[in-house]
Amino acid sequence: MASHLDLEEQEQLDQIKSFWARWGNLITSLITVALVAFAAWNGWNYWQQRQAAQAAVLFDTFENASKQGDLTLLARSLSDLQDQFPRATLTAQASLLAAKTYFDKDQATEAEKPLAWVVDHASDEAYVALARLRLSALAIERKDMAKARSWVEGKTAPNGFQALFDDRLGDIALIEGKHDEAKTRLSNAYKTMDETSEYRRLIEVKLGTLGVDVSSAEFKK
Repeated sequence: MASHLDLEEQEQLDQIKSFWARWGNLITSLITVALVAFAAWNGWNYWQQRQAAQAAVLFDTFENASKQGDLTLLARSLSDLQDQFPRATLTAQASLLAAKTYFDKDQATEAEKPLAWVVDHASDEAYVALARLRLSALAIERKDMAKARSWVEGKTAPNGFQALFDDRLGDIALIEGKHDEAKTRLSNAYKTMDETSEYRRLIEVKLGTLGVDVSSAEFKK
C-alpha cells in the first residue's frame, strides 16, 4: 500500500514538475508584473497625498499673504505653487485668487498674468473657462474688444460655461454696436443656461433692450 502511495505521489510530483516546466516562467512573470503594478499604485497614491499636503502648506502661506495684502509674499508663494505643483487644483485656485487680489489693488496688468497661467496650465476645464472669462473682462476694461473676443470666441467650454461665453460675446457685440450679433449671442446664452439660474433673468433684460421677447413663440422656435 505504501509503495502504491509512493508511486502515486511520484506521479503527481512529475505532473507538477511538467506543469511548472511549461508554465512556470509565465506564471512568475505575471505575478511579478502584478506585484510591481501594486507597488507602483501604492507609491503613486503616497506621492499624490504627499504632493497634496505640501501644496496645502504653500497655499496657506499664499492665502495669508492675500488676506494681508502682502503682494511680495503672495507673488513668491504663488510662483512656488506654480513651479512645484502646476497640476494641483489648489494652484489653479490660488492663481484665480491672486488675479482678484491684484485687481482689487488696481494692478490689472499683474492680474492678467496668473489668469493666463491658468489657461495654459490648469488641468480643470472649469477653472480654464473661468480664467478666460476674467481675462475677457479685463480686456473690456481696457476697451480692447478684439482681445476680449479672443479669450472666449471659438473656445471649447465645459457644461455651464458655454452660455456664459455666449453672454460675454453678446456684451462685446453690444459695445461694438453689432446688435444682430448681440441678439444671436444673447439668445443662445438664454436658451442654454440653466432655467433656475438667477443670471438668466439678467440676460432676459439685455434681450429686452434689443427688442427680443423671450416669451414669444418666435423666440422659442
